[in-house]
Amino acid sequence: MNKAVNDGVWSGSWVAERLGVRLEGDDELTGMLGLALRRNPKRAHLLVSNVLGKHVPQSPSVVYGAGFALGRRVRELLGAQEAARAVVLGYAETATGLGHSVADGVGLAPYLHSTRRPVAGVARAGGFEESHSHATSHLLLPEDPALLVGDGPLVLVDDEFSTGNTVLNTVRDLHERYPRRRYVVVALVDMRSAADAGRLAEFAGEIGARVDLVAAATGTVRLPEGVLEKGQELVARYEAESAGAGGPSSAAPSGPVAQFPAPPSSGAAAEAGQDDPQSSGAAPEADHEGNPPSSGLAAETDREGNPPSSGLAVEADQESNPLGARGTARSAPTGPQPEGERTHPHVTRVDLHWPLGLPDGGRHGFTPVHRSHLEDALPAMTARLAEALPADARSVLVLGFEELMYAPLRLARELEQIAEGVEVRYSTTTRSPVLAVDDPGYAIRTRLVFPAHDTPADGPGERYAYNVAGAGFDAVIAVVDSVADTPELHAPDGLLARLSAHAPQVLLAVVPSYVPGPLALPERHPMLPEPLRGPAFSSYAPEEVGWLLQDLSDVTLEAPTEEREEAIQSGGAHYAESLPVEYQPSEQYQELFQTALAESAARLAQAAGAVTEIVLAERSPRPVLVSLARAGTPVGVLMRRWAQFRHGLELPHYAVSIVRGRGIDANALRWLAAHHDPRDVVFVDGWTGKGAITRELTAAIREFEASDGITGFDPEIAVLADPGSCVRTYGTREDYLIPSACLNSTVSGLISRTVLRADLVGPNDYHGAKFYRELAGADVSVAFLDAVSARFAEVVDAVDATAKELLSGDREPTWEGWAAVERISEEYGIHDVNLVKPGVGETTRVLLRRVPWKILARAGAGADLDHVRLLAEQRGVPVEEVAELPYTCVGLIHPKYTRGATGADGRAVNL
Repeated sequence: MNKAVNDGVWSGSWVAERLGVRLEGDDELTGMLGLALRRNPKRAHLLVSNVLGKHVPQSPSVVYGAGFALGRRVRELLGAQEAARAVVLGYAETATGLGHSVADGVGLAPYLHSTRRPVAGVARAGGFEESHSHATSHLLLPEDPALLVGDGPLVLVDDEFSTGNTVLNTVRDLHERYPRRRYVVVALVDMRSAADAGRLAEFAGEIGARVDLVAAATGTVRLPEGVLEKGQELVARYEAESAGAGGPSSAAPSGPVAQFPAPPSSGAAAEAGQDDPQSSGAAPEADHEGNPPSSGLAAETDREGNPPSSGLAVEADQESNPLGARGTARSAPTGPQPEGERTHPHVTRVDLHWPLGLPDGGRHGFTPVHRSHLEDALPAMTARLAEALPADARSVLVLGFEELMYAPLRLARELEQIAEGVEVRYSTTTRSPVLAVDDPGYAIRTRLVFPAHDTPADGPGERYAYNVAGAGFDAVIAVVDSVADTPELHAPDGLLARLSAHAPQVLLAVVPSYVPGPLALPERHPMLPEPLRGPAFSSYAPEEVGWLLQDLSDVTLEAPTEEREEAIQSGGAHYAESLPVEYQPSEQYQELFQTALAESAARLAQAAGAVTEIVLAERSPRPVLVSLARAGTPVGVLMRRWAQFRHGLELPHYAVSIVRGRGIDANALRWLAAHHDPRDVVFVDGWTGKGAITRELTAAIREFEASDGITGFDPEIAVLADPGSCVRTYGTREDYLIPSACLNSTVSGLISRTVLRADLVGPNDYHGAKFYRELAGADVSVAFLDAVSARFAEVVDAVDATAKELLSGDREPTWEGWAAVERISEEYGIHDVNLVKPGVGETTRVLLRRVPWKILARAGAGADLDHVRLLAEQRGVPVEEVAELPYTCVGLIHPKYTRGATGADGRAVNL
């Protein structure tokens, strides 16, 4: 049986031997769990997770991977379409980070966690009690109450599912307010009895909803008769011994005492240890289901509401001023210090430059757009932490704070990936008092005790950090929110002082506590501009497309590719804030384009016709085509031309901007809603890669509906080619050369990529773009469209057959592309899916606009890759043939790019 070990011993053996407790179930259980004791009138023991990152410091990749893997399983259960409509709800305090990680795995789901911290001015949208708890009730405080409204699935996430009382209470409360048809309960470990499992099924029948359960492992705890009394006696004896000795009974010796479990070598937990998002390795940390003693479950976080007088008088940290002596006067606190100044001899404050307006977690809701903003900011924030670490640090703990678990976890995981030669561990402080015993067979080896420092609603009391003292960390990074950056934090007996006694260097990073403002519609210009049209803007005829953009043609926005790549990857700039210098193709390359167009025109005509027929059959008889500028615009024009050719329809067609991490142009949506029925709008793009824009659009439409109250826009994108299997509306799923991907503006109406920069685009402006009039001599935009349209007549029968086959077949997205990209990202050590660009079109973009590292080509790929091979040769990029590749090719952007990472001529080099 796989076991979590301290010095080669299972970290539950101490309790098991003394109380006769046994864990039964999946083989992974003892590898995922240890045991400890706490004073509790209902249960004697405590299950301690080795992978949750609460009591036991663990690799952040293991912690995040456990939650992410559960989210992936939820997504597989629901299917991509239902998963896109889901909302994830996590429980305070222990499951706040777990729930957030599950939401990441689900994909597009917004996230909310319950809280025990009331926030002035924020209305309660729901809440529930824990029958066995005297602590503050769980509150639901979403910034936007509409977050809980809707009939999409509600995913409830906790670390352990035992009797199910808490989940039933939650669903009962929410179902009365916001009824829905489906709930999914997610837990690291399912420890229910057969009777409790039956209760959940009965409850689902009572409310007329489907309730599913997803867990990483299942099992139960076997308890002998009288275990409760025996456990209480054992705790009392250790407390008495500690008091009689004048200090902690389990005081940490001078050397390290806590041997933390490495990622398990097999089973689900091993998969999580490899940071595999498909893994299911995880373990429960706390029980707040109200288990009677016979159920054998115990809570890890303080869900019992123990007042300070009931706290355990055991402190395994060799503090000279133990907090067991309550009422000791504290000296004047030092208070928060400016950036760069030390709050204690070994404590340094580090300013993360946390993005303005980005929530610190899910207390008030965390949307997919928030997630994108966090992903963009993480590299730069983590770099600031890494720079502040001592040069000789080899073991670092990132310590979160009670409900603030996700932000510290993501910082820790990013630090683990960039800090070479440094072992990074992650855990958080807690309200839960647990007995500490310095024994390899016991899960809680040491504890630090310090006063609460966030002015909690239930009054002052002790707080704890476990397995930190004596662990030998060279540095500890304490991450708290600004509400908790109080004099108590900086006091001589506060958390920072306690940490300083056990680590040579302590860093303090403060995340601004997000406080929602009143929901109000932003002020807007009363009249948005009419679309720009050719020939004044673009080389397309005015009836072909209207551009819902502002003209930035007179602004210098271009920067060398190498400069842009370095700025983007360092976090210093967003890719949409500048433009690459337009690539001017050589004569040889232009010949390749013309050859490719001649060979593929009929295939393109068939795909354009097929996707248009599907749109007309399923979406609207008179759709409003809205292409995503600029790759989608030639396809939008072809679809419009097909509808005119085959059905005599003059469909309106507009082009709008969407920016990864920033969303779709909301002003463009407002104009469209004012002039058309949003239900008729069909968004159009050229092709899918891994589906990032599909996700971005879904999240952005949801945000727009919440902010403006305008509904009806369908985020389902219609594309010419869907090699990533990310959408239902497509002309083909083959990955082949679409000639419009070979060039930039000269095949897209001479329009640049879209631009979104604060000094150029105001709140009442459309996103911007440039019209490269000076490139008219090289423009083939209309010639490309005419070459494809000229083949319409000969492909009518093929279009009819293809459309019929697609309309009657299974077109449900499988997201194979996203999975493949994640696999490639890990296999090649990139660890960032944004730097992996799958498919012929995306690979071409990498070679034209970014700093490529290498190209993966499917073995035996033919003429579709001639232009890729030519561009790769010109830029000195190696092309690696791969036998098992789901795409024709994949472009890899240089994963650690600086201008020093390329040769003197700017050509790519290997890492």
